[in-house]
This record gives sequence, structure tokens and C-alpha cells, in this order.
Amino acid sequence: MALTKSAPRPNLKREDSPAGIGSRERIISEARRHFFTHGLRGVTMDDLSGELGMSKKTLYAYFPSKTALVEAALLDKFEKIEAELELITSESSSDFVAALNHLLSCFQRHMDEIHPSFLRDIQREAPGMFELVEVRRRAILQRYFGRFLLEGRKVGIIREDIGVEMMIEILLAAVQAIMNPPKMSELDLTLKSGFLAIIKVFLEGVVTQEGRAKL
Repeated sequence: MALTKSAPRPNLKREDSPAGIGSRERIISEARRHFFTHGLRGVTMDDLSGELGMSKKTLYAYFPSKTALVEAALLDKFEKIEAELELITSESSSDFVAALNHLLSCFQRHMDEIHPSFLRDIQREAPGMFELVEVRRRAILQRYFGRFLLEGRKVGIIREDIGVEMMIEILLAAVQAIMNPPKMSELDLTLKSGFLAIIKVFLEGVVTQEGRAKL
């Protein structure tokens, strides 16, 4: 779906409501689900208060503005991604190929949750939050792909004639150039399809001949 197309109006039915967690966590969970699916413009605080079964006054007691709630949802998303990646990379030395597949699956699964309209809206209406996304994304790619490249070298899958720092900078430059709303709209990409294309090209360049036979 191109970025220029609007997501359908949210159907805020009460379903899959988290059980046994605090009100703040429940608010963030529901907000993340609806904002990421329908964008900033597609969901109001009225929608969310109705979905959560609480008054707007109570909702605003936890989050003084829609912007504060969106930021909390973003930070929660990044924390969950990093927790998964930390576990995956901690096990990469035992089976590099399996861990790489888990790493890519993790990114794909989390990207599937985010509709292009969400990124388009925050870039236009909340540039500070869009900058937060870019900063955290860069840090995650540096940390976790950097670890994988080093582990891959130990088992002969990642080439040694190019420095890992250079590889990471190439990856970051590609992500920065392509994974932004205007370019994704121009190329008719989703987060998932754009990232997978970048990773495919990237791995073609950094994997050894021996490694290609294993991947």
C-alpha cells in the first residue's frame, strides 16, 4: 500500500484487552495498537477513552496530551524490540544462521504492526517524535547488527576485508535514505518490504561465498 493512501477509520471494538496489568500499561498497549494501525489523525483521545472504558479526565491524568501518549507508545515499542533482540543476540554464538533468521523475523514482525500512515503523520505533525524514531532505530541497528556481524566473522560467514564499522555505516545510510515516508511513498514500499529489500542487498555484499551456501 502506498503511503499516500489513508488508512480506514478505526473500528475501536473492545477486544484483546490486556488483562492483569496496570492502567498505565493498558492505556499504552491500546494506544500503540490503534495509533500504529490508523495513524495519529485516525485516532482521537475520545476514541481511546471509549475503548478503554474510562473518562477522558482519567486518561489525561495518566497522559497530559495526545503527544505524550504517542511518545510513550513509541518508547514502549522500542523497549520490546530491544528486549527481544538482546535475547536473540545473546544466543547467536551457538547457531549464527538460526539467530540471524530470528533477528530478521523479529524486525519483520514489529514492522508489520506499523502502518505507513503512522510514520507519515508523525513526520508531518510531530517532527520531534520522528527524530526520536530515527535516533533509536540507528542505535538498534548499530548495536545488534554490529554484534551479528562480529559473530558472523567468527564462523566464516561475514567477510573480513571490510571493517564492521564501515558495513554498519553503509546499512545505516541505506535505511536513512529509503525508510522515510516520502521515499517509501515514491517507491511504493511498506516498512517491511523496504527493510527486507535493504537487508537482502546488504547481506549480498557482506556475506562470504562459504556463508552464502549456509544462508
